[in-house]
Amino acid sequence: MGKDSDKGASFSPAHKVKIDSFYMDIYEVTNAQYKTFCDSTNRKLPEFWNVPLFHCGDDYPNHPVIGVSWSDANAYAQWAGKRLPTEAEWECAARGGLKDNNYPYGNTYQKRAVAKKDTAWENNTEQVGKYEANAYGVFDMSGNVWEWVADKYGFDYYSQHKKDNPTGPEKGFNRVIRGGSWHSGPMCRKVYYRKGLPGNWVDFAVGFRCAKDL
Repeated sequence: MGKDSDKGASFSPAHKVKIDSFYMDIYEVTNAQYKTFCDSTNRKLPEFWNVPLFHCGDDYPNHPVIGVSWSDANAYAQWAGKRLPTEAEWECAARGGLKDNNYPYGNTYQKRAVAKKDTAWENNTEQVGKYEANAYGVFDMSGNVWEWVADKYGFDYYSQHKKDNPTGPEKGFNRVIRGGSWHSGPMCRKVYYRKGLPGNWVDFAVGFRCAKDL
């Protein structure tokens, strides 16, 4: 897990971890799925709902939901009988069994979104599963939307070498996001790259997927 770096990066050092077997959703949670959750629980719709610019809303049922906070994502996961993946589980699933590779599909960056000619944005989200899955059969682990995971964010957490089922630091305001998005460059889309955002943050490029104990 992680990548060695001499520049003081939060994804360094590379280290071994042991995690129990788990299930991971092969797709990111979609607009249609999240809408069903909102209708069933009277929860507020996402921040950018029915804003065509961001492919969010009723007209884009199979695109990943965005504009949801960590708390929103966690609530959906519980409602669905699942949970958010830990950061270690997320990276394991993203790597697809490939050792030391930068991306879920190898070491060479591949653009994963199509240019839009009718807006000022260069790219946008794509419907889930449009591109090839990795070797574990999991789709869109790099570059569709950033994904919330369960862990709190600590810049130097990897230096603590938590080996068995790591779940992140006990304290912290920010939560980890992984995978990069349509709005990210190649570095952010690497399987080991990590960032933190406030748990109440909502963003046009952040969504999530769920996991479940075996």
